[in-house]
Amino acid sequence: MSDAPLLGLVLGGGQSRRMGRDKSALVYHGKPQILYTWELLRDVGIEAFVSCRADQSEAEGFRGLPQIHDRFLGFGPMGGILSALLTHRDSAFLVLACDLPFLDAESLSALIAARDTSKISTAYLSPEGLPEPLCAIYEPSAYSELLGFVGQGLHCPRKALIRSDIHGIAPQNVHVLANINRPEEYEAALEALRL
Repeated sequence: MSDAPLLGLVLGGGQSRRMGRDKSALVYHGKPQILYTWELLRDVGIEAFVSCRADQSEAEGFRGLPQIHDRFLGFGPMGGILSALLTHRDSAFLVLACDLPFLDAESLSALIAARDTSKISTAYLSPEGLPEPLCAIYEPSAYSELLGFVGQGLHCPRKALIRSDIHGIAPQNVHVLANINRPEEYEAALEALRL
């Protein structure tokens, strides 16, 4: 069992190739999404960091926020998660992607309340029963397990969680886990948020 303190991490270092522009800078709620997501973690009482490449540190939305720079380059979200767990070895992290505009404090609080420190991760499950690795809590013990997967050539956090002993929970509202990756999805999300 772990009594590790819980920190927050917003993943914002991605290349956003499908969107064609930086997803962390998209505005859904009147501010860059990276800042909105960081504030959401803060609002549920979690000290949070943004994960980014060093060259993003002064970009809009990142500037002035506590940051953890990628130390595992070229591994996508897995690199950000490992960098955070390495930087704060005795802490657990609630990891969020910056492209979840429907995520709310209620859903985060429910995930925190369901935390099982005896597992490497507590994660929401998709309707298909697959773990959502970018809305999940990673315990300190996840570091060595995830590093082992990277050593085997597996860089996908979802595939790593599927192969691991995790605590999966169903979200009360699966809509909050909708991630936005393409311009047409962005427009649809803006419209849905206006309703």
